[in-house]
Amino acid sequence: MPATREDLMNRLKELGIETSTMDHEPVFTVSESSKLDRELEGGHTKNLFVKDKKGRLFLVVALAHATIDLKQLHKVIGAQGRVSFGNAELLEEVLGVKPGSVTPFALINDTEHRVTPVLDAAMMAFETLNYHPLSNDATTSISRDDLLAFVRACGHEPQVLPVSEEARAAGEETA
Repeated sequence: MPATREDLMNRLKELGIETSTMDHEPVFTVSESSKLDRELEGGHTKNLFVKDKKGRLFLVVALAHATIDLKQLHKVIGAQGRVSFGNAELLEEVLGVKPGSVTPFALINDTEHRVTPVLDAAMMAFETLNYHPLSNDATTSISRDDLLAFVRACGHEPQVLPVSEEARAAGEETA
Protein backbone atom coordinates (compact mmCIF):
# COMPACT_ATOMS: atom_id res chain seq x y z
CA MET A 1 0.00 0.00 0.00
CA PRO A 2 1.56 3.33 -0.99
CA ALA A 3 2.19 6.03 1.59
CA THR A 4 -0.56 8.56 2.18
CA ARG A 5 -0.12 12.29 2.64
CA GLU A 6 -0.40 11.69 6.40
CA ASP A 7 2.33 9.02 6.22
CA LEU A 8 4.54 11.47 4.32
CA MET A 9 3.99 14.26 6.83
CA ASN A 10 4.74 11.90 9.71
CA ARG A 11 7.96 10.78 8.02
CA LEU A 12 9.05 14.37 7.41
CA LYS A 13 8.33 15.14 11.08
CA GLU A 14 10.36 12.08 12.18
CA LEU A 15 13.26 13.40 10.12
CA GLY A 16 12.97 16.85 11.72
CA ILE A 17 12.07 18.41 8.38
CA GLU A 18 9.83 21.46 8.52
CA THR A 19 7.39 22.05 5.69
CA SER A 20 4.26 24.04 5.04
CA THR A 21 1.37 22.78 2.95
CA MET A 22 -1.38 24.66 1.15
CA ASP A 23 -4.51 22.82 0.04
CA HIS A 24 -6.03 23.82 -3.31
CA GLU A 25 -8.13 22.52 -6.17
CA PRO A 26 -6.49 19.59 -8.00
CA VAL A 27 -4.05 20.70 -10.69
CA PHE A 28 -2.82 18.40 -13.42
CA THR A 29 -0.43 20.54 -15.44
CA VAL A 30 2.15 23.26 -14.94
CA SER A 31 -0.15 25.78 -16.62
CA GLU A 32 -3.01 24.88 -14.25
CA SER A 33 -0.73 25.41 -11.27
CA SER A 34 0.59 28.81 -12.41
CA LYS A 35 -1.87 30.56 -10.06
CA LEU A 36 0.03 29.01 -7.17
CA ASP A 37 3.21 30.75 -8.33
CA ARG A 38 1.74 34.01 -7.05
CA GLU A 39 0.58 32.51 -3.76
CA LEU A 40 3.62 30.47 -2.75
CA GLU A 41 7.20 31.67 -2.61
CA GLY A 42 10.02 29.56 -3.94
CA GLY A 43 10.68 27.42 -6.97
CA HIS A 44 7.65 25.88 -8.62
CA THR A 45 8.40 22.59 -10.25
CA LYS A 46 7.57 19.85 -12.69
CA ASN A 47 8.46 16.19 -12.48
CA LEU A 48 9.20 13.83 -15.34
CA PHE A 49 9.02 10.08 -14.75
CA VAL A 50 11.08 8.54 -17.55
CA LYS A 51 12.70 5.24 -18.46
CA ASP A 52 15.54 4.34 -20.77
CA LYS A 53 15.88 1.52 -23.28
CA LYS A 54 17.26 -0.84 -20.59
CA GLY A 55 14.25 -0.17 -18.33
CA ARG A 56 16.13 2.05 -15.87
CA LEU A 57 13.81 4.58 -14.25
CA PHE A 58 14.50 8.24 -13.54
CA LEU A 59 12.57 10.98 -11.79
CA VAL A 60 13.71 14.27 -13.31
CA VAL A 61 12.70 17.28 -11.22
CA ALA A 62 13.08 20.81 -12.59
CA LEU A 63 11.56 24.26 -12.40
CA ALA A 64 8.04 24.43 -13.81
CA HIS A 65 8.99 26.43 -16.89
CA ALA A 66 12.38 24.81 -17.50
CA THR A 67 13.17 23.75 -21.05
CA ILE A 68 14.21 20.09 -21.16
CA ASP A 69 15.25 18.52 -24.44
CA LEU A 70 13.95 14.95 -24.16
CA LYS A 71 16.03 13.92 -27.18
CA GLN A 72 19.22 14.91 -25.35
CA LEU A 73 18.22 14.19 -21.74
CA HIS A 74 19.71 10.68 -21.75
CA LYS A 75 23.19 12.12 -22.31
CA VAL A 76 22.95 14.30 -19.21
CA ILE A 77 21.42 11.74 -16.83
CA GLY A 78 23.47 8.73 -17.95
CA ALA A 79 20.59 6.78 -19.43
CA GLN A 80 21.06 4.05 -22.03
CA GLY A 81 19.62 5.56 -25.20
CA ARG A 82 16.81 8.05 -25.43
CA VAL A 83 14.27 8.17 -22.65
CA SER A 84 10.50 7.93 -22.86
CA PHE A 85 7.82 8.64 -20.30
CA GLY A 86 6.91 5.81 -17.96
CA ASN A 87 3.25 4.84 -18.24
CA ALA A 88 0.63 5.35 -15.53
CA GLU A 89 0.73 1.71 -14.39
CA LEU A 90 4.51 1.77 -13.91
CA LEU A 91 4.28 5.12 -12.13
CA GLU A 92 1.73 3.77 -9.67
CA GLU A 93 3.62 0.51 -9.22
CA VAL A 94 6.97 2.14 -8.44
CA LEU A 95 6.16 5.55 -6.96
CA GLY A 96 2.60 4.96 -5.74
CA VAL A 97 1.14 8.10 -7.34
CA LYS A 98 -1.09 8.88 -10.28
CA PRO A 99 -0.17 11.08 -13.26
CA GLY A 100 -0.51 14.72 -12.27
CA SER A 101 0.71 13.95 -8.75
CA VAL A 102 4.33 13.06 -9.54
CA THR A 103 6.67 14.46 -6.89
CA PRO A 104 10.04 13.70 -5.32
CA PHE A 105 8.08 12.96 -2.14
CA ALA A 106 6.88 9.79 -3.93
CA LEU A 107 10.37 8.34 -3.42
CA ILE A 108 9.00 7.33 -0.01
CA ASN A 109 7.18 4.56 -1.93
CA ASP A 110 10.21 3.37 -3.94
CA THR A 111 11.40 0.91 -1.32
CA GLU A 112 13.16 -1.21 -3.95
CA HIS A 113 15.20 1.84 -5.09
CA ARG A 114 14.27 1.40 -8.74
CA VAL A 115 14.21 5.14 -9.49
CA THR A 116 17.21 7.44 -9.86
CA PRO A 117 16.24 10.95 -8.71
CA VAL A 118 17.72 13.72 -10.87
CA LEU A 119 17.36 17.27 -9.60
CA ASP A 120 18.02 20.11 -12.04
CA ALA A 121 20.87 22.36 -10.93
CA ALA A 122 18.90 25.53 -11.76
CA MET A 123 16.06 24.39 -9.49
CA MET A 124 18.48 23.75 -6.65
CA ALA A 125 19.48 27.42 -6.68
CA PHE A 126 16.16 28.15 -4.93
CA GLU A 127 16.15 28.02 -1.13
CA THR A 128 12.48 26.92 -1.03
CA LEU A 129 10.93 24.41 -3.42
CA ASN A 130 7.28 23.41 -3.92
CA TYR A 131 5.94 19.92 -4.64
CA HIS A 132 2.69 17.98 -4.35
CA PRO A 133 2.51 15.90 -1.14
CA LEU A 134 1.61 12.67 -3.06
CA SER A 135 -1.58 14.16 -4.49
CA ASN A 136 -2.25 17.13 -6.72
CA ASP A 137 -4.73 18.84 -4.41
CA ALA A 138 -2.06 20.45 -2.24
CA THR A 139 1.43 21.90 -2.49
CA THR A 140 4.13 21.47 0.12
CA SER A 141 7.04 23.89 0.51
CA ILE A 142 10.38 22.48 1.65
CA SER A 143 13.91 23.85 1.81
CA ARG A 144 16.32 22.53 -0.81
CA ASP A 145 18.61 21.11 1.89
CA ASP A 146 15.70 19.32 3.54
CA LEU A 147 14.63 17.95 0.14
CA LEU A 148 18.10 16.42 -0.25
CA ALA A 149 17.92 15.01 3.27
CA PHE A 150 14.49 13.50 2.57
CA VAL A 151 15.61 11.88 -0.69
CA ARG A 152 18.64 10.38 1.07
CA ALA A 153 16.45 9.18 3.96
CA CYS A 154 14.41 7.29 1.36
CA GLY A 155 17.59 5.41 0.40
CA HIS A 156 18.33 7.34 -2.80
CA GLU A 157 21.34 9.44 -3.71
CA PRO A 158 20.04 12.45 -5.62
CA GLN A 159 21.93 13.53 -8.70
CA VAL A 160 22.04 17.30 -9.09
CA LEU A 161 22.67 17.83 -12.80
CA PRO A 162 22.13 20.62 -15.35
CA VAL A 163 19.23 18.91 -17.13
CA SER A 164 17.45 22.07 -18.25
CA GLU A 165 18.66 24.32 -21.02
CA GLU A 166 18.55 27.15 -18.48
CA ALA A 167 20.95 25.34 -16.13
CA ARG A 168 23.36 24.54 -18.97
CA ALA A 169 23.23 28.13 -20.26
CA ALA A 170 24.01 29.41 -16.75
CA GLY A 171 26.90 26.97 -16.48
CA GLU A 172 25.45 25.33 -13.40
CA GLU A 173 27.78 22.79 -11.88
CA THR A 174 26.80 19.30 -10.89
CA ALA A 175 26.83 18.41 -7.21
